[in-house]
Amino acid sequence: MTIDTATGIAEPEITAPEDREDEDLAELADSHEIELVVLDLAGTTVRDDGLVERAFALAAERAGFAPEGEDRDAALQYVRDTMGQSKIEVFRVLTGDEATAQRANEEFERAYAELIDEVGVEAIPGAEAVIRALRAAGASVVLTTGFSPATRDALLAALGWTDPADLVLAPADAGRGRPHPDLPLTALLRTGTSSVDAMAVVGDTRSDMLSGVNAGAGLVVGVLTGAHDREALEESGADEVLGSVAELPALLGLDAERLEPDSGASA
Repeated sequence: MTIDTATGIAEPEITAPEDREDEDLAELADSHEIELVVLDLAGTTVRDDGLVERAFALAAERAGFAPEGEDRDAALQYVRDTMGQSKIEVFRVLTGDEATAQRANEEFERAYAELIDEVGVEAIPGAEAVIRALRAAGASVVLTTGFSPATRDALLAALGWTDPADLVLAPADAGRGRPHPDLPLTALLRTGTSSVDAMAVVGDTRSDMLSGVNAGAGLVVGVLTGAHDREALEESGADEVLGSVAELPALLGLDAERLEPDSGASA
């Protein structure tokens, strides 16, 4: 199988980072100005540890389109490059056939759930404390994912997160997945946030950054605990790149005393 990435998901036109207004990030990130923080799940607030890639490989095999040799390498690279995007959209590109893509997406959901049961899943260190601190400071927090609602719910259940944020959104809840702006904008509308300038979008992938930029978010933040490196995140529009989400409160000017230790949720 040869992947024609030209048939992939069209990325909306974005404003290049160097063309964005030269703003004072310290002022922009003032905790009184940021009303909404949109946080990605896998790779940003939840450890991935290769589970998504393994689930893709299992799904391809079970759905009957598993490539071999160079085609397999190209397929896996495409999966890595599109981390954060809607999984069904990725399968549509990889298969070129709607029926096969739907079957593969169903197999992905089953495979991911199996892997969670087999090896468990953990929050990124400090992530839960960050979410609590943001909400305690008066900000709305919305978690977003490229997973289907079923996979999202399985992940949250494995973590034991029964009420982790104000909302937890999947592409099915918003219209389109990343890199489109639908997830952040749905979060903004449903939380009653006053403007896009008052929204921060945080993630570990190029798609997360593009989604934030396309939504006009006042602050777009990359983290280095997931799929993509600093260069990729900055090229895709990140205003700031942090080692992990645990550093976010300091960027937003929150008092460190607000950060209560995590309970160490894992599954």
